[in-house]
Amino acid sequence: MAYLNKVMLIGNLGKDPEIRMTTTGRKKVSFSLATSRRYRDSNGETKEITDWHNIIGWGKVADIFESLNVRKGMSLFVEGTLSYRSWDDQATGQKRYMTEVSIDTFQLLTPRSANPSAAGTSYNRPSSAPSYDSNANNSSPSSDMDDDLPF
Repeated sequence: MAYLNKVMLIGNLGKDPEIRMTTTGRKKVSFSLATSRRYRDSNGETKEITDWHNIIGWGKVADIFESLNVRKGMSLFVEGTLSYRSWDDQATGQKRYMTEVSIDTFQLLTPRSANPSAAGTSYNRPSSAPSYDSNANNSSPSSDMDDDLPF
């Protein structure tokens, strides 16, 4: 039987990403991402619900977030996997749970005027793609790519 664990989100960073090293020496980035949806209530009024998602990235993803100076409020597309973890709260002794999205790929969607060095930048984790996206190093796609377009 085949299994699928894939999450795709487009939203805004709720706080500046936190980048740190784990005790094993791996770099980790973590932040919250806000997504919103609109609906009409029984009175016909438009309402909006905002959901907050815990996002994490490891290694190269954390390096790229750090080098691009990603900040609170920036728009971001994230594709990844859903993961769950639990721990015992040392203060209360209660079991705590957290749901996180572990980044496989991402793309900054913030307009160039807000962060000229980062807009339109994307990244694919090497396990899901053989190399970085052409925009990952802030270069524009090569002009010979246009020759392959059928229009």
